[in-house]
Amino acid sequence: MTTPSTQSLRDRAGTFGLTVEEFDLLVSGIGREPNALEAAIVGAMWSEHCGYKNSRPLFSAFPTTGPQVLQGPGENAGVVDIGDGWGVAFKMESHNHPSAVEPVQGAATGVGGILRDIFAMGARPFAVLDSLRFGNPDSPRTRFLVNGVVEGISHYGNAIGVPTVGGEVTFHPSYQENPLVNVMALGLLRHEDLAKGTMGEVGNRIIYVGSKTGRDGLGGAVFASADLSDASQADRPAVQVGDPFMEKLLLEATLEAIQAGVVAGVQDMGAAGLVSSTCEMAYRAGLGITMNLDLVPTRETGMVPMELCLSESQERMILVPVPGKEQELNDLLAKWELDVVEIGEVEGHDRYRLTWQGEVVCDLPVALLNEAPKYTREGVESPEIRAARERDLSGVPVPGDLGAVLVELLSHPTIASKRPIFERYDHQVMTNTVVVPGAADAAVMRVKDSGMGVAATSDCNPRFVQLDPYTGAAAAVAEAARNLACVGATPLAITDNLNFGNPHRPEVYYQLQQAVQGIADACRALNTPVTGGNVSLYNQYVEEGRTVAIHPTPTIGMVGVLPDVNVRATMDLKGEGHTLYLLGEHASHIGASQYLESVHGLEAGQVPALDLELEKRVIEGTLALIRAGLTTTAHDTAEGGLAVALAEMAIAGRTGLSVTLDGEARADALLFGEANGRILVAVQDEAGTEALLREKDVPFVRLGTTGGTSVTIAVPGQHIHLSVNLQTLTQAFETPLREILG
Repeated sequence: MTTPSTQSLRDRAGTFGLTVEEFDLLVSGIGREPNALEAAIVGAMWSEHCGYKNSRPLFSAFPTTGPQVLQGPGENAGVVDIGDGWGVAFKMESHNHPSAVEPVQGAATGVGGILRDIFAMGARPFAVLDSLRFGNPDSPRTRFLVNGVVEGISHYGNAIGVPTVGGEVTFHPSYQENPLVNVMALGLLRHEDLAKGTMGEVGNRIIYVGSKTGRDGLGGAVFASADLSDASQADRPAVQVGDPFMEKLLLEATLEAIQAGVVAGVQDMGAAGLVSSTCEMAYRAGLGITMNLDLVPTRETGMVPMELCLSESQERMILVPVPGKEQELNDLLAKWELDVVEIGEVEGHDRYRLTWQGEVVCDLPVALLNEAPKYTREGVESPEIRAARERDLSGVPVPGDLGAVLVELLSHPTIASKRPIFERYDHQVMTNTVVVPGAADAAVMRVKDSGMGVAATSDCNPRFVQLDPYTGAAAAVAEAARNLACVGATPLAITDNLNFGNPHRPEVYYQLQQAVQGIADACRALNTPVTGGNVSLYNQYVEEGRTVAIHPTPTIGMVGVLPDVNVRATMDLKGEGHTLYLLGEHASHIGASQYLESVHGLEAGQVPALDLELEKRVIEGTLALIRAGLTTTAHDTAEGGLAVALAEMAIAGRTGLSVTLDGEARADALLFGEANGRILVAVQDEAGTEALLREKDVPFVRLGTTGGTSVTIAVPGQHIHLSVNLQTLTQAFETPLREILG
């Protein structure tokens, strides 16, 4: 029988982020009635954002190991070996809901949070990429969000001195009220400096370092694990406020402490604040802790345990010193003028114990906090989406003016130049960036004191995933690998950011389930293990009584290595008289294309087939051409298809081209179909190029040559001939984002 006090807490389970069944599970797990603080702590740790209760059961499909993996999932970030004793730590996180209600701070603190994950591994952050999704570009709300998010990213990244080197931006109505702000960060470390988020051993001290705790960010983990609604503006307190200058101090202090060998464990205070960081560290160590909340530094008066535990104030870390080196750590941190306070101790028991004003206010099993209930739901494909995918597109007419279609596609904000966004970012700070945003399909950073380079990209085509989540998600992995190959980098591993709607809806769970399997199969085929990532569910909102979920968006962040950073390629044509080749095969249909959506208003048809063996051969062939010195120009075909990719190369190189397409498919499919497994290259040695591609068993098509002031494409068999001058194409490509940003 439950007491009245328990019944009232049970009735309010939802306010703690728990279902009634989960509240009962908590009571059963601790053998007594929880108090309100304990219920709130468990609610935060069992939220989707922290506990991954709907997604974790699916992750067993992911390949997570390989000779290149130094640290896989389970830590602050994954780490891969790039050679010569160097490692790259990288991870992607989301700040979607905060950015929807407070775009500047939502995006800024997204950058701050992911950077802390990187330097908590002992790595110095050296690059950021952002993957952004917004609604209707003509909407005042979209323009408000775009400007705010870009301002937030640029403010934080520029101030802390970490370059924003790449990313992607998609516009689609499904993101109208629920934008996506995914941020990926990379850091460099020596193997010997790799740090872990653990507590070490019994008797170790728990040190709080960084900013004081305030009331900002309260309930952030729970806020991020619920649908957006008209009431979400009231959740502004769940959006943190960032201070990049404080984070710079924290970064330098943490890295110095790790390199000095005086810390046994390091953890960022992220989602669920002090609670998540300390109980996750204790869980990894298999130990318990006792902490005194009276010792937590505060910047506001009258703060109570609930606020002290769950505040998500930024720029805070937990450090556990090596026994006997406590004073050495304190002396080291003192010069950085950070709050440094011992707030607890590692214990031999298995409890998460908190005291306040001399009383124990929380006493829970560490394992219970870290082992959220897991749900395996039944996924059912939406009949409407299946019908759209199976729609017969044979009756869709071929436009009479395909040149005008090319101009229209280049001016679509998803395809158009992102220069107006990335020119607001400092992408050359730290002086490592050798391939800047917009110059190629991936960013490239040099590794100083080494001849190597590191490449990074983020990719996802949400339309593909909406129509076919398995193939669409696998295609995102393949596209990321192609983008790395186009700059001369061998793909190594991925991090992912799985953005979906409410998993309680069978059609959404089906999308998540299928996408995870698609990612897993593609990663296994391409030898790019999953080293970590983030899940953001409940990305949906109610509009005029109708629930609108975002297009499923499993964003893939991938890292690769260039053995010689000087041997690389970019997308721009390098001069006249070069020969253009398509590696791969011509597109055969218009299904799931940006062309079909933009010109015909249809989001339908089969997603282009994905042949992962072909992808591997195209990637290996491209890398071989670059490393043999046969090309310095390579570009993946993606949104907009072959014609758009050719135009982008011409615009970047300010050089025209003339090609002939002999495929058997309809002309708009040849031009704008989005077949997978294709890369364009420009070469001067035709014989050498063709011999190498045959040796690598890579299918290829000779398209034409570079030169002139227009992009000219002929399809003789269908009496198609289009020619558009570069000035017209460039204006169409460069204008849209400038207008959106005002």
